[in-house]
Amino acid sequence: MKEQLQQEFYTIYNKNAEHEFFSPGRVNLIGEHIDYNGGLVLPCAITFGTYLLVSPNNEGVFRFRSLDFKEQADIPVQESYTKTGESWFNYPLGVFNYFIQQGHQLQGLDMLFYGDIPIGSGLSSSASIEVVTAFALNHLFNAGFTKLQLVQLSQNVENKFIGVNCGIMDQFAVAFGEKNKALMLNCATLDYTPVDTNLGDYLLAIINTNKPRKLAESKYNERVQECAAALKTLQQELQIVNLCDIDADTFNKYEHLIDNEVVKNRARHVIEENDRVKLAAEVLSQHNLDEFGRLMYASHDSLRDLYEVSGKELDAVAEYSKTNPDVAGARMTGAGFGGCAIALVKKDAFNKFSTELIQYYTDKIGYAPSVYSSLIGDGVGLLKQAVDF
Repeated sequence: MKEQLQQEFYTIYNKNAEHEFFSPGRVNLIGEHIDYNGGLVLPCAITFGTYLLVSPNNEGVFRFRSLDFKEQADIPVQESYTKTGESWFNYPLGVFNYFIQQGHQLQGLDMLFYGDIPIGSGLSSSASIEVVTAFALNHLFNAGFTKLQLVQLSQNVENKFIGVNCGIMDQFAVAFGEKNKALMLNCATLDYTPVDTNLGDYLLAIINTNKPRKLAESKYNERVQECAAALKTLQQELQIVNLCDIDADTFNKYEHLIDNEVVKNRARHVIEENDRVKLAAEVLSQHNLDEFGRLMYASHDSLRDLYEVSGKELDAVAEYSKTNPDVAGARMTGAGFGGCAIALVKKDAFNKFSTELIQYYTDKIGYAPSVYSSLIGDGVGLLKQAVDF
């Protein structure tokens, strides 16, 4: 892969790339719709992501090329930039804009991006491209940002330059990811704990439903509002800042305050899911994958029944997984209404799992999902020979 990318760079620019960087995608192992409720999530970096090859030029131009998209751009170095259309290069351009606004002098760069993250699948392709660009600029121009600052500026780009109101989990996971570790991240404080996640004989199967996530944004905003309504009601008697400030036992004592059953269900999912994350970190560190699998299924059931964000496509993946003895657990991951599910599958049974799931899903849904295998990988950094392809 590394040699292929170098050859592509040479073909485009008629010179070799002087610098090579990699930033992974991410999945959230458990802890869904928690980040805007001040709770705990458990993401990890995966072993595919975004590659960036760079060489400086003396022409004062940022040249954006990608092996994934036809659109390309040659943009002069200037004092500020604004988003133009929906093209992919807006994501790195927003990072360039941030660096310039912070007073950093940048020079022209020839760049080649390549990503093997399925676009629009909920595996954080946008966060991956933002973080790899930020890391590269920080490295090339000695800007002095800490890794946490790179995470925060990447989120800032997504929120303000791109205009997507995401939380910080995606950028955090792709920057701070560690091989064979999940990150238990407190979304309210940004404190995090690496959790040993030795999958042993298992791997992470990532199942892209291939359903366009048309509902995700509107329903996401609706869920945010429902959680805010639940919080406001509970604050009549509880001194809390976020829903995740209480556990399930406390919620059971005060749930009578919420008279809207739908809002009550939303709050119950969030609070119980936060408890599940704590338990998941504990059992993973003990290498108890059977119990972790049970928590994955419980999480999916809650997202389906209480939070109502799964849908028949994601449910089909969980349903099939429950019938397969080589699967420890499965659940939807991400915002829902399409996107991806994940499953813990025995390594030597992955091909059989993939074939059978595709058949089951196609019979039920009418078209095929895409199934990938991944291990838990490292976060953003220089591209080394050691990167697993």
